[in-house]
Amino acid sequence: MICIKNGWVHDAVHEEPYIADVLADKGKITAIGKNLIVPQDCEIIDATDKNVYPGFVEAHCHIGLDGSGIGFEGDDCNEMTDILTPQLRAIDGINPMDPTFREAALAGITTVCTGPGSANVLGGTFTAIKTVGKRVDKMIVKKEVAMKCAFGENPKRCYKDKNNYSRMSTASKLREMLLKAKEYDRKVLAAGSDESKLPAYDMKLEALRPVLHGELPLKAHAHQANDIFTALRIAQEFNVKITLEHVTEGHLIVDELKDEPVPMAVGPSLTHASKFELRNKTFETPGILANAGCQVSIITDSPVIPQQYLPLCAGLAIKSGMKEWDALKAITINAAKHIGIEDRVGSLEIGKDADILVMEGSCFEVSAQPEIVIIDGKVVA
Repeated sequence: MICIKNGWVHDAVHEEPYIADVLADKGKITAIGKNLIVPQDCEIIDATDKNVYPGFVEAHCHIGLDGSGIGFEGDDCNEMTDILTPQLRAIDGINPMDPTFREAALAGITTVCTGPGSANVLGGTFTAIKTVGKRVDKMIVKKEVAMKCAFGENPKRCYKDKNNYSRMSTASKLREMLLKAKEYDRKVLAAGSDESKLPAYDMKLEALRPVLHGELPLKAHAHQANDIFTALRIAQEFNVKITLEHVTEGHLIVDELKDEPVPMAVGPSLTHASKFELRNKTFETPGILANAGCQVSIITDSPVIPQQYLPLCAGLAIKSGMKEWDALKAITINAAKHIGIEDRVGSLEIGKDADILVMEGSCFEVSAQPEIVIIDGKVVA
């Protein structure tokens, strides 16, 4: 049992911080309030004049699949032999022993959503995990979060000499797979308990059935405005859920996006515009979208930006006009909502996982570093 006493609590629920104690027991937050009475054997952490935050949440990255010192030889982020690989699962490639996990945890990033890259039109499923542990199976918050799909320049570049030279081709390949999966699903449902009527098992199409049933959203890599609209168009055609990833030109089409009830993860913004579709990249994007009422998360897309700089990216968004309250939500509760785990993480509330940070100053400062990091009720730093 741990009690963090007398800190300024930024719970990601109330906009204004307040002085309170936070009590955690058996990995969960059990009480929040002033002058909590605790057992004698409770570990006390004095947070007087310090800030207490929920653990930060990254809604989109590739940590554990593409990490520290990996290079091309060790990269497990993209399966480059096939442009359509929905059957792949991030959990089968993640290396929890990669030092980037420790670096993330020390910086207060306690939960990450990680998965395949954007080389393929369909890449496979993302997973949500904590940033401490040796065995990925014991780190999981949610095994399958979303089905990665990609638009724009990456599938074109990676497969231009094979079978995908244009944006039209990318969209057609995604449609074709969804149509095949829809027909496959119809046959499976029609067969019922009669195994003799089942279609021949297809691992790719089977992996897409949860998408068709609304159990998994498409996690759509889309930087450019036209790619964002194509992603939305296809999701509407097949009546499937979708989240938008990167949304680099979102500020240019905010008048359209404000009417779309779709979660948006913005970033990575702390990089050079290394390709044509990034030429309008700006840290102003998350603030413009948030001001319009969109649900916005901020992401590093690590290793594009090192995972530990997630709160710094939020600070730079504030510098570019984002409200501090919106920036905090963008790396806590909004990120948790984006990946469907807001019942577990993203805010300091009774019953949620005890992922808690204690910091001397604001988490958005360049020099910010948690003094204490607690994950699942255990002090890890």
